[in-house]
Amino acid sequence: MAKATADRFFVALLPPQPLQAEITTIKQEIWQRFGSQAALRSPPHITLQPPFLWPQGDVTRLEQHLNAFAQTQFAIPVQLRGYSAFVPRVVYIDVVQTPELMAVQPAIAAHLEATCGIVDRVGKTRPFTPHLTVGFRDLSPAAFRQAWAEFESRPFEAEFLTQTLTLLRHDGRVWEIFSGFPLQPSTA
Repeated sequence: MAKATADRFFVALLPPQPLQAEITTIKQEIWQRFGSQAALRSPPHITLQPPFLWPQGDVTRLEQHLNAFAQTQFAIPVQLRGYSAFVPRVVYIDVVQTPELMAVQPAIAAHLEATCGIVDRVGKTRPFTPHLTVGFRDLSPAAFRQAWAEFESRPFEAEFLTQTLTLLRHDGRVWEIFSGFPLQPSTA
């Protein structure tokens, strides 16, 4: 019997296109100046459900469950403020931990576990830290120290309303947007 093939996916919130372009420019700067290019392998995003494997022949079911979840959620206001780091390898744009954002991540994790059997075992052991990675784990410790010395006090501010839950798929080289699921219009 042939072995079923699976693709790698993750679920995220993406900033609007002009802000994605601005953040991608920062990722390119970190690649050119500090040698970290791994962050360029995905569009700027806030991960809600980290990468998981899903059978290629069953993607429609996954999309149906994500769409059902999205229909229960309102658009999410997101605030970006400055930079932070996961020492000693990752530099990221800090995301304000608003109640709306902090509520959606455990809700989607519970939904995907209940409906699809997708479990983030590591995520269950540590708190959700929303972030937009600009320098990834391919930063050497020395390059991280140089980059962090510069970025730790560099200003960055942006706000946007996320109106779509996004499913990304790995094509073997990079993460690409696979499908999007509209959230309910904001009540504010």
